[in-house]
Amino acid sequence: MVANRNSASNYSPDEWAARVDLAACYRLASHFRMTDLIHTHISARVPGTRDEFLINPYGLWFHEVTASNLVKIDVHGTKLEESPYPVNPAGFIIHAAIHEARADAHCVMHTHTRAGVAVSTLKCGLLPLSQFALRFYDRVGYHDYEGATLVPGERERLQVSMAQHDVLILRNHGLLTVGPSVSAAFDRMYSLNNACQVQIDALQSREPLVELSPAVCELTSGQYAGEGEEDMSARLDFIWQALLRLVENDKPDYRT
Repeated sequence: MVANRNSASNYSPDEWAARVDLAACYRLASHFRMTDLIHTHISARVPGTRDEFLINPYGLWFHEVTASNLVKIDVHGTKLEESPYPVNPAGFIIHAAIHEARADAHCVMHTHTRAGVAVSTLKCGLLPLSQFALRFYDRVGYHDYEGATLVPGERERLQVSMAQHDVLILRNHGLLTVGPSVSAAFDRMYSLNNACQVQIDALQSREPLVELSPAVCELTSGQYAGEGEEDMSARLDFIWQALLRLVENDKPDYRT
């Protein structure tokens, strides 16, 4: 039995809303098989703060995460409130570096999906082969692998790699997305992971690949960024509400 000692009454309405969204995001990561046992993390900044964050209780499956059992930590991964659950400070190192450097990065999502790791091992990186991938055309950052956890000086190098990008491919490691909200970070990760899966499937076919012109790639990328006649980024709220219904219909205890 997973213990939930806190409740909505213990938090401000804004923090509780952030907790519910983050718990839903963990459930969605589990549903769409973007987990690596109990490893990897999704973190969210506590609304109205600069250096307080929410993260999963270390040791729980993602489908066991709820709004109340999320743990509040500081930039060092130290617990800021009583919780029966441990946290994994080493797992928060990458998140802390991004949160610190990017005031707009209110949510950071990191995955080790098979497709994401596979593309991270390719020198070519993410190729413009699908509509999923075109969303990120010329908008993907890359960071070279330096070890299982950050080594001295890598924190600053990681911040440089992510400075101008909302999606990052960690070479030989996995994927990372940020967003001004939990919904934005998840939406980017869902598309990025699908782009990686399509690329691996296409390459495995050993058939000739259709090459798209840079003009079409740039046009499509701009459309997803809200630069076209139709602001495709405006669809995010509709998508997130549909995803919340998916979680709600599965196990509504995520919001407890």
